[in-house]
Amino acid sequence: MSLNQDTPVTSSETIFSKGQSWGALRKAWKGYRIAKVQNDNSKMTEYATKIRKIQGELGVQVSIFPNLGIS
Repeated sequence: MSLNQDTPVTSSETIFSKGQSWGALRKAWKGYRIAKVQNDNSKMTEYATKIRKIQGELGVQVSIFPNLGIS
């Protein structure tokens, strides 16, 4: 998979480059891990939803979160 930063990833609201989308995905995973350590289910659900949305936009395999009931 190429990480060409010039290729746009379209969303219903805005257009981001692939590099921006990968950066957002990385930050969302970091937020999810922090929320998990803090045992904050609402934040984990929020980040899991963002992770799944970004993964779908990037066309990569979408993660499942069975501990949150998100599949």
